[in-house]
Amino acid sequence: MKAEKILNNFSQIFCPIDQGAPLRGKQMSEAIIINGGYIAIKDGKILHVGEGQPNNDLVDKHTEIIDYTGKLATPGLIDCHTHLVYGGSREHEFAKKLNGVPYLEILADGGGILSTMNATRQASFDTLYNKSADLLDKMLMHGVTTVEAKSGYGLNWETEKKQLEVAKKLNNEHAIDIVSTFMGAHAIPAEYQGRSNEFIDLIIDEMLPKVKAEKLAEFCDVFCEEGVFSAEESYRLLKAAKEMGFKLRIHADEIASIGGVDIAAQLGAVSAEHLMMITDEGIRKLSEAKVIGNLLPGTTFSLMEDTYAPARKMIDKGMAITLTTDSNPGSCPTANLQFIMQLGCFMQKLTPIQVFNAVTINAAYSICRSKSVGSLDKGKSADITIFDAPNIDFPLYFFATNLVTHVYKAGDLVVSQRQHS
Repeated sequence: MKAEKILNNFSQIFCPIDQGAPLRGKQMSEAIIINGGYIAIKDGKILHVGEGQPNNDLVDKHTEIIDYTGKLATPGLIDCHTHLVYGGSREHEFAKKLNGVPYLEILADGGGILSTMNATRQASFDTLYNKSADLLDKMLMHGVTTVEAKSGYGLNWETEKKQLEVAKKLNNEHAIDIVSTFMGAHAIPAEYQGRSNEFIDLIIDEMLPKVKAEKLAEFCDVFCEEGVFSAEESYRLLKAAKEMGFKLRIHADEIASIGGVDIAAQLGAVSAEHLMMITDEGIRKLSEAKVIGNLLPGTTFSLMEDTYAPARKMIDKGMAITLTTDSNPGSCPTANLQFIMQLGCFMQKLTPIQVFNAVTINAAYSICRSKSVGSLDKGKSADITIFDAPNIDFPLYFFATNLVTHVYKAGDLVVSQRQHS
């Protein structure tokens, strides 16, 4: 079979090993790294990845051969935890954060998520669409080809639906693929203060069935945290969501450990998010339940804390982990997954192989897309990120700089010479 195009002469190609399940423990330190090789593409999919020069079995007079001498190729990066669609911004809270006002105190004063909720409720569909499309453009320029996007800034059906419909339209129209998560239980709206159980009832009885009927989201998530939703409320919501056919995620152990990890293990969640305050027992439970830990070091950095999730300990105890931005207007306003990867090295002491596995194959499993993305196996989508770097160490060592020069999505060049194609 002849290739339509061959990306040739890479200095290095990073090839995660898809073993049919997320990489756990020692597996996260394993990958195939090709020094001097090529990637052959046909019909938008990976045809072959090889060392040296492509042979005549792959090339005919119609094959386009593109030279990438000195460059590093990896699977398209996957950002598997974002709050993509929102109104307004929260730079006015920055001074409070710099003066040491805690995140939950800002939320209790009507700031934080509740501030963004008001802005999102007031924003038109087109305003949200254009704002989110611009954020996706920035992510794409940093090498991201697939994104998970949560709702959660509406906290009423009208606005939650608007967020999810924006994400759905962007998935159809933007180069980046979007996997949607319904997170109506992101905070307690003012009209339900002191009545959080009633708000959970509203989500279960009215919102979740509509999300399912209109096919607006694949996952359901909840913020299980002090001052937000209790373990009992979170369990009740996610159990109902599971019974309706949703896959589960949970914000757990971000600021305090109140039982979110236990819920993830008990209900078989695909992932547990944040985990900065996780205990050794919590790590054991997630490892045994095979729940993926989606780690967000950018949030710790943005909140100016020192409680980075214990990534190395998680790996040592057999967990699968990812690294992801948590891109949002308050606790992590960034579109730069590369910076998050660098924090994974500098602050969590992960190795380059572990980091690249975390944002490719394991991230694909976290959003249940491993059959189509996350590695360079034959037949998967030709989602490829190309760095101006000779090896996988360099983009992590040379920090705070976007080194992506080209991005392919399903075989199409969507970023060329650091410009949108």
